[in-house]
Amino acid sequence: MPNRILIADDNEPNRELLDAYLAGIDCETEIAVDGQDTLDKVASFKPDLILLDIMMPKLSGFEVCKKIKENSATKHIMILMVTALNELGDIERAVSAGTDDFLSKPVNKVELTKRVQNMLKLKDISDENERLRRYIEEMGDDRGDGNS
Repeated sequence: MPNRILIADDNEPNRELLDAYLAGIDCETEIAVDGQDTLDKVASFKPDLILLDIMMPKLSGFEVCKKIKENSATKHIMILMVTALNELGDIERAVSAGTDDFLSKPVNKVELTKRVQNMLKLKDISDENERLRRYIEEMGDDRGDGNS
C-alpha cells in the first residue's frame, strides 16, 4: 500500500509543483488549500506525511502543526514544513509547534524527494516498532492468566 502524502498550500502553482516533484515516489497525494482544510483532510485522508506551508489562510501552518501533534490520534503523522520564511525565529516556531523537518522555498526537487523518502522510511520504522511493542505487550498479557 503506497504512503499517503497531504500537500497543504494555499498557492496552486506551489501545490502543483510539489505534486509533480512527488511523481517519482510511490505515494498517493491529496491537496489541502488552507489550514482548516488541512485538518479536515487529515481526518478523512489519514496521511502518513504532510507537506505543510506556514503562511495559509484560516489557520497558519504553525497552528495546524500544533493541533496535529497535540492530538494522540494524529501525533504520529510526519510533518515537513515548506516555507518561504527562513528567519531563525520561524524555524524555532516550527520546531516548537512540533514539525519533524522543514524546507525553504524555492524547493529543490532532489532535496524534497530525498527528505520525503527519509521521512517515510522513518515513519515505517516507527510503525514497525509500535507493532512490535504491542505484540510484546500482548504476549505478556497472555502469560499473566493466573496459571502459575
